[in-house]
Amino acid sequence: MCSATTIRPAIWGKTVIDPFEDSAPAGQDLTEYDKSHIKLYMRLLDAAADGADWREAVEVLFGIDPIREPDRARHVHGSHLARAHWMTHTGYRHLLRDSRN
Repeated sequence: MCSATTIRPAIWGKTVIDPFEDSAPAGQDLTEYDKSHIKLYMRLLDAAADGADWREAVEVLFGIDPIREPDRARHVHGSHLARAHWMTHTGYRHLLRDSRN
């Protein structure tokens, strides 16, 4: 299921929302989805390191209202944060390997 997501500033003061899946990839291979969402993963890790409440992070980064959609909000946040952690421990090696080829 694809929904609106990652909020980023755009021209004319409007916000552009990048598409995202409700569930981040879970396998051991780096995917195109991972590559296209590296900035999102970094922002999630930064928010967690700063002690930001997950509800605020999911609302800002994914545009999901955690009050109206609490289960979905928690799933989207948790899934992507887990993948962000995977990227820092394992996934980055795939990026390094790919950059050498």
